[in-house]
Amino acid sequence: MSMMIHLSEGEKLSTDYYKSSCPSALDIIRNTIVDKQITSPTTAAGTVRLFFHDCFVGGCDASVLVSSNSFNKGERDADDNLSLPGDGFDAIVRAKTALELTCPGVVSCSDILAVAARDLITMVGGPFYNVPLGRKDSITAKVTDVKGNLPQPTMPMSDLIALFAKKGFSVRDMVALSGAHTIGFSHCSQFAHRIYNYSNTQSYDPSLNPRYAEGLQKACSTYHKDPSMSAFNDVMTPSKFDNMYFQNLPRGLGLLESDHALIADDRTKGLVETYAANQTAFFEDFVQAIEKLGLYGVKTGNRGELRGREQKEERLRKNEFH
Repeated sequence: MSMMIHLSEGEKLSTDYYKSSCPSALDIIRNTIVDKQITSPTTAAGTVRLFFHDCFVGGCDASVLVSSNSFNKGERDADDNLSLPGDGFDAIVRAKTALELTCPGVVSCSDILAVAARDLITMVGGPFYNVPLGRKDSITAKVTDVKGNLPQPTMPMSDLIALFAKKGFSVRDMVALSGAHTIGFSHCSQFAHRIYNYSNTQSYDPSLNPRYAEGLQKACSTYHKDPSMSAFNDVMTPSKFDNMYFQNLPRGLGLLESDHALIADDRTKGLVETYAANQTAFFEDFVQAIEKLGLYGVKTGNRGELRGREQKEERLRKNEFH
């Protein structure tokens, strides 16, 4: 069944947008990213994170995929994006390459990213949801656009709620989207302050489960020398999209400060408890929130472009990326 979303100026996204222009588009994307996920199991979490970081900065327009060049420093080189895993970028590039061979110049990078994130969530046990298509790709991508637009692991809850609210997302949306931390990992530098020299009397944050804190101290012992050192966001079922992340929080198994804050703050605690007890409730709210996320700041018509390799290189030659 086709689903249509009307945007401003009568432009619309639809689930069967490529039905006549590239009928095999969704199959090509799915086949490419399934292969990638099988060979690199971190692809799912990496791609979902890439999708979030793209959408929250100026909308879901694939601006995060644009490489920097001598004329312009792109979003992906912002401090907040340096830890985005290469597997996510690689999955999108592979799908784009495969699509360009079959239907050149038809499918946008932003649609590929939105579909790939959905297919990977489903592949690792998460819910299926509809992805309306027809997004265009951003014309610009500037490193300066990123600051202040992405949640930080050390942000107080009021700041997190305000950041999401500014973009039209409720507290419920925010907590449900945080559940994507049920897959993937975080670098030790993002939570080192919780596990080393926490205070004069305590080496680690007392809200952490003691055995978990000690395990993290061992796992991250050389993170200063090796910045790639990391730990799973969900220590119990790290590669399965389920509600275990929420079950972990009251047990002191939340990795980031912002994870623990969800169970410590009265504004979010009730939702955490609901999702911990009821995976169906989590999946329903997650679907609602991520469908909303996929429509945030979408470019259509002449507000965006269809990014293709040749076209981008041509514009770089002419120094039009400004």
